[in-house]
Amino acid sequence: MKRYLIWIVLSLLVLLVGCSVTTREVAPDEKVIYDEGYHFSDKKSIVADMVTSLLTKHPLVRSTDRPVLIVYGIANRTSEHISTSAITDDIRQTMLESGRVRFVNETQRKNIERETSYQYGGSVAAETRVLKARQVGARYMLSGTLRSIEKKQPRQFRLMKKTLMYYSLNLELTDIESGLIEWADSVEVIRESSKPFIGW
Repeated sequence: MKRYLIWIVLSLLVLLVGCSVTTREVAPDEKVIYDEGYHFSDKKSIVADMVTSLLTKHPLVRSTDRPVLIVYGIANRTSEHISTSAITDDIRQTMLESGRVRFVNETQRKNIERETSYQYGGSVAAETRVLKARQVGARYMLSGTLRSIEKKQPRQFRLMKKTLMYYSLNLELTDIESGLIEWADSVEVIRESSKPFIGW
């Protein structure tokens, strides 16, 4: 009876240790992948590839006047909830740091209009008010699409099941005056995972 109780206690201890939660710090440049899905480390490589392409190819490679761009977002055509704005935010930040381009702050237009209206409402000294109709128009529009394809192995008797995930980010730079696409590029992430049919 005593031996039986000891085995029960030991089994419970093993379960408790196996189910305990642990955390650790992860460096921003560390590549951590848990499954075949999109991960934060993918964003860093995607941004680096796209910024390099943008700044080293026509039309931006020959520009000397720091052309003005506006970001109109990346459409998420995947089945996952992926923050595509995080991708465009990092692209914009990296390109601004290069000193080669400027960006219109499209997301703050309403607030800019509200602040301008306030300044002309009588509470702000005339000599300190911003001038109206002096905003800079964008020359290029940056937009794109993120797509994914998932492929699973057909149902057969196997100890492991494999899943293949394919992600493709397409970006394009459009000349707003002419409506012509002046630059386009894509980056791909392909990942395969193997999972046991039985497991936690």
